[in-house]
Amino acid sequence: MSTQQTAALSSTGKIKEISAESGNFASLFEASITAGDFGKEGEIVKGTVIAVQRDHVVIDIGGKSEGIIALSEFAGAAGEATVKTGDNVDVYIESRENDDGLVTLSKEKADKMKVWDEISAACEREELIEGTITQRVKGGLSVTIRGGVKAFLPGSQVDLRPIRNLDKLIGQTYQFKVIKFNKKRGNIVLSRRVLLEKERGEQKTKTLETLEEGKVVRGVIKNITEYGAFVDLGGIDGLLHITDMSWGRVNHPSELFQVGDEVTVRVLKYNAETERVSLGLKQTQEDPWSHAEEAYPPGKKVRGKVQSITDYGAFVELEPGVEGLIHVSEMSWTKKVKHPSKLLEMGQELECQVLEVDAKSKRISLGLKQLEADPWTLFTEKYKPGDKIEGKVRSITDYGVFIGIEEGVDGMVHKSDVSWTAKVNNPSDLYKKGDDLQAIILSINHDEKKVSLGVKQLWDDPWPSIFTELPPGKVVRAKVLSIVDYGVFVRVSDGIEGLIPQNDVVLTKDDAGQDIPLHEGDEIEAEIANIDSQERRITLSMRKGEAAAPTESAGETRPAARASKMPKKTAAADAAGGTIGELIKQKLGAKLATIGTEKKDDEVVESEKTDE
Repeated sequence: MSTQQTAALSSTGKIKEISAESGNFASLFEASITAGDFGKEGEIVKGTVIAVQRDHVVIDIGGKSEGIIALSEFAGAAGEATVKTGDNVDVYIESRENDDGLVTLSKEKADKMKVWDEISAACEREELIEGTITQRVKGGLSVTIRGGVKAFLPGSQVDLRPIRNLDKLIGQTYQFKVIKFNKKRGNIVLSRRVLLEKERGEQKTKTLETLEEGKVVRGVIKNITEYGAFVDLGGIDGLLHITDMSWGRVNHPSELFQVGDEVTVRVLKYNAETERVSLGLKQTQEDPWSHAEEAYPPGKKVRGKVQSITDYGAFVELEPGVEGLIHVSEMSWTKKVKHPSKLLEMGQELECQVLEVDAKSKRISLGLKQLEADPWTLFTEKYKPGDKIEGKVRSITDYGVFIGIEEGVDGMVHKSDVSWTAKVNNPSDLYKKGDDLQAIILSINHDEKKVSLGVKQLWDDPWPSIFTELPPGKVVRAKVLSIVDYGVFVRVSDGIEGLIPQNDVVLTKDDAGQDIPLHEGDEIEAEIANIDSQERRITLSMRKGEAAAPTESAGETRPAARASKMPKKTAAADAAGGTIGELIKQKLGAKLATIGTEKKDDEVVESEKTDE
């Protein structure tokens, strides 16, 4: 070699100058070895940027050859390269020489290696690491920390309580603690819960120092259940029961709150040993019942909303915390309300009247029908005993008939007041529901709001003249009122009804010889068969000429006086279709019956002589 400077090979093919004073080949070889000792593969070395090309950056790391790095590895947050000639950078040696004789370097790997070292040191010192949650992965979340390194955040370590929707945390930046670190496997496990527990413990200590019953505190709704809401007071949770949320009715806590809402509550109970806290929201407000008596005096008309319906009535909210009951009996004057749901529905707004207030028991009685005029009052103003009314039969019982007089007011005709001359055991034999009926008002009971009616009182009592006008044996025209199993009820004249027993009913026949049945309203001829003054009833027969026995003179009928002394029919006799004499004849024989009949005839003759 000459004494001039000798060049060494570089990545560009240039020879570095070596002092001629080296003197010999051995010196040159040693110098080349020294110049090429720039680091081993897998190490991080310092380098200097000597050129920035279109796609690559040339780095001098002090060896015989330069290295190249893709320009994209120097891109900043905006995506533009921020490197320039002369910059000093840390690079990672991937290989000492490739096919082109260049050193393969990486800036990204060098950065990651440095980050791993920093993370390892932070883990040993139990320092916190800041990271951003980037995506959801199986079992938890992926967090990007320093230098773009990915770490794993398990779902159980995200918060103090399990979070159902982890996606809402994506993009959030938090402080984390490294709970597991493995550089070789590239595994980093983080925890946020550890930090929250520590922070919560500090808050809890501070909160418990000032917590006491009666104190008003602020908190955040942490969880909602069917029976209440849990409020975070700062390190300790308190229960706000559904009954302590509002003076009004609350069906579910979600109607008032959502998770995360801030609330001001009062501490109702606090147990330092169990650390249980009971809270109240309505206790921070005035009890509306304290002014209920002044706000809702009896007789006042108010408006409210139906909150609930039961079998016995409906509860109406007049204001938050104040409800009144409309009892089913106070809903209508005229209708029999079987269930309040037939008239009202949930959420319905209505007007009603205050009937009674008991602030101590927190009860208000309301009325709906009071908004309308009382039909009973209207009735008593319009009618008095003795007045004639007309209405429809509303219902029939064993003891009488109920007639609708006015809307909401009914009157009852007792079966004993149906007829002067017919014994009515079952009113349904004469009437049916819906029939138009006239009656006289007999009495009005204001206390029980009952009206007594009479049908027979429409006419004068016919009994003083009944024997004169309708002697037994007289043939009359009668109108069929009703047909029953045991006979036919007929009307002889106004106020006079009678019964034709079934065995005394004679039907006419048509051309074919078939019986023509009777119908209500038919007019027929019948004979007065018997008049019972004690039972006050008239019996008729369609068997003409058979009802009255003949006298000694042919063609003459017995006088009324004698006819009135004819043997009286009993119920058994009616059933058998004969008199007491006929029954005796059946029991004791014809001879005894004949003797009895002759004796009775002698008594009649003796009576006639006395009258003369």
